[in-house]
Amino acid sequence: MPVSDLVLASRNRKKLVELEALLAPLGYRLRLVSEFSDVEPEESAPTFVENALIKARHAAAVSGLPAIADDSGLEVAALGGAPGVYSARYSGVHGDDAANNAKLLKELTNVPDEQRGARFISVLAMLRHTDDPVPLIAFGAWPGRILHAPRGAQGFGYDPLFLDPESGLSAAEMSAVAKNAVSHRARAFSALLALVRREA
Repeated sequence: MPVSDLVLASRNRKKLVELEALLAPLGYRLRLVSEFSDVEPEESAPTFVENALIKARHAAAVSGLPAIADDSGLEVAALGGAPGVYSARYSGVHGDDAANNAKLLKELTNVPDEQRGARFISVLAMLRHTDDPVPLIAFGAWPGRILHAPRGAQGFGYDPLFLDPESGLSAAEMSAVAKNAVSHRARAFSALLALVRREA
């Protein structure tokens, strides 16, 4: 399979590493948008789908390449679905994982295990070019529960607080291979792969 460049609408190198393994079956070489621009689009939409499209269109425009964007987050039932689309900036500072985790734990103080249900959400938007009128959009969800304290040192974001019910491990305790088999992004990529194959 020939390898084609695909720009990832993210500056998160940990996310790049995670997604590279998932993208391998599609025959793409992943490049960060930061190779092409220091400008970040404003993720001003209220939904994961719209924010993914905003990021993907920006990445395609600045790179001239096909683009893919993942807009993802954590939804906690006891918090009415928060932090949701604001997951990366829940504490008020974008990308401060420690602060975001600390705020989440504070919000769930005294909430019992049976009410700590949550799910990770991933929406992928893939554009062939900036003005692609029919973007490919795929969705994935990973249900679990929020722990009372962080566990593990792998991954990023809310991984140390997210318990995978099947393995009994936090997402941050799982190996990359194990996480990529069950995560929200893995499920979204599986759906995207089916869409790409249908288009081929």
